Amino acid sequence: MNSGAEFDIIVYGATGFTGRLVAEHLAKQYGVGGEVKWAMAGRSLEKLQQVRDEIGAPKDTPLVVADASDPASVKAMVGRAKAILTTVGPYQLYGSDLVAACVAAGTDYLDLCGEPNWMAAMIKQHHAAAQKSGARILFSCGFDSIPFELGVYFAQQTARQKLGGPVPRVKGRMRKLKGGLSGGTAASGRATMAAIQKDPSLFALMVDPFALTPGFKGPEQPAGQAVERDEDLNADVGPFMMAAINTKNVHRSNFLQGHAYGADFVYDEMAVVDPNAPASFALEEGTGPQPGEGPSKEERETGFYDAAFIGIAADGRKVVVSVKGDKDPGYGSTSKMIAETAICLVKEAADVPGGLWVPGAALGDKLIARLQKNAGLTFEVEA
Repeated sequence: MNSGAEFDIIVYGATGFTGRLVAEHLAKQYGVGGEVKWAMAGRSLEKLQQVRDEIGAPKDTPLVVADASDPASVKAMVGRAKAILTTVGPYQLYGSDLVAACVAAGTDYLDLCGEPNWMAAMIKQHHAAAQKSGARILFSCGFDSIPFELGVYFAQQTARQKLGGPVPRVKGRMRKLKGGLSGGTAASGRATMAAIQKDPSLFALMVDPFALTPGFKGPEQPAGQAVERDEDLNADVGPFMMAAINTKNVHRSNFLQGHAYGADFVYDEMAVVDPNAPASFALEEGTGPQPGEGPSKEERETGFYDAAFIGIAADGRKVVVSVKGDKDPGYGSTSKMIAETAICLVKEAADVPGGLWVPGAALGDKLIARLQKNAGLTFEVEA
């Protein structure tokens, strides 16, 4: 961590749809210059001033001009912060230089990445250097993949207490979900598809649950591609669109914790089949929301999600836990999650060494406590 920095956190991309929500959460929850010293950053000073006023942030909220296409401005920004929280995606297009700058400066970094092809490349390029510089690089600090990574972590903690040890099998099941897909998420999906078309070898990485655990391959994992009956939920379950991302982060989490769930750990993720729900989101060019667009305030406020995690011991004994969010997943909940993860990292995690992390593996129980207190998440033991 860049300990002599002027700011705890700089929100980079604060004029974008999600970045604005992150800044709004920080302004409401923490004010300016108090317990958390934070600043808003983006390409245009004029737009930053406009967004600051629109979200009701104090007039003295520090504003930083930085542009991904101007490396000197990015380097200067990185030097001023303990952590850079970036919502500027797709990260495979706009994130690589920022990660490199943070690693070089020993500055922490957090993003909302759901792009495993890019994450795998960054791990390969920067993990060793980040360990040296002390920079903690945290990918996937939003709905990709905190509720799932921490849901499995919480299920395993519960299994240790109730069953005497971790379990070799966890099922993640999205029971209910109401909310939209962000323009940024759609753009990331399109960028990933384009990258695969250019380099077909990336497809193998996209379908490999162990794509983010260099040098380690665990046992065969369930594909989760067909509708099936789940007796534990007494419901039909089918493919869940985020499983390809979340399962990789869950296995990386286990890997970074020294295989705390076992080297033979099996995890899959499916969604309870709702006959009335649309099958999937379209990612074709020009369809769906565009970057910078997203649901209305009312849609964000009325959104929610409810995921169950069923841990199964070798002898068949079970634990069931849930993770629920009180806002739509893609924006309302995601913006609060990444903001609180950044604060947890800079304020409560001095002992976490440098390296390329996923948030649950780095922050564990401290992050669960913080998300329950300030981000509208609940973690409950159900059985």
